[in-house]
Amino acid sequence: MLGSGGSVNTHIEASSKPSSFEFPGFDKGGMFDLGHPLLNRIAESFVKAAGIGAIQAVSREAYFTATEASGLDSTSGIPPEISGHKKNRFPNLRGDNNRKSLEAMVKHTGKESLQWGLAAGVYSGLTYGLKEARGAHDWKNSAVAGAITGVALALTSDSSSHEQIVQCAITGAAISTAANLLSGIF
Repeated sequence: MLGSGGSVNTHIEASSKPSSFEFPGFDKGGMFDLGHPLLNRIAESFVKAAGIGAIQAVSREAYFTATEASGLDSTSGIPPEISGHKKNRFPNLRGDNNRKSLEAMVKHTGKESLQWGLAAGVYSGLTYGLKEARGAHDWKNSAVAGAITGVALALTSDSSSHEQIVQCAITGAAISTAANLLSGIF
């Protein structure tokens, strides 16, 4: 198209109908306005990660259901009668009927969504708060936020021991620190 001055107009107008997979503000960071940037960041992180957690939980269960129905072991393609072990990640998911199975899957998916959302919200809130308090965003903020997020996740498990809590704190700190240090490389 030619613009008013005879130049070529390279602007392509977007379709007025949004795609079915577009969420308003999903990439722009404007899904919430709770009155404070910290609250907005926590809420947005929670919602985004909770959705990803739900998709992950349902996808994982679909995979295990498909491999179980095919009679193959999910790790090596060997039938479980031959390999000697059978993986069932969610033993309570198989109810007496379809309704109980669906209820168990919804309950499990909700719990996983909550855990993913909790992790993202806690981590995002802590990194923001530490950046504001210290005036810098560095590996130290990431390590502290990762450790506290690891502890929060460990406490959501059904049976959390002292060793598990410490291990999750160390793992969270290590992963978060590594991600922070590697973010400038890639």
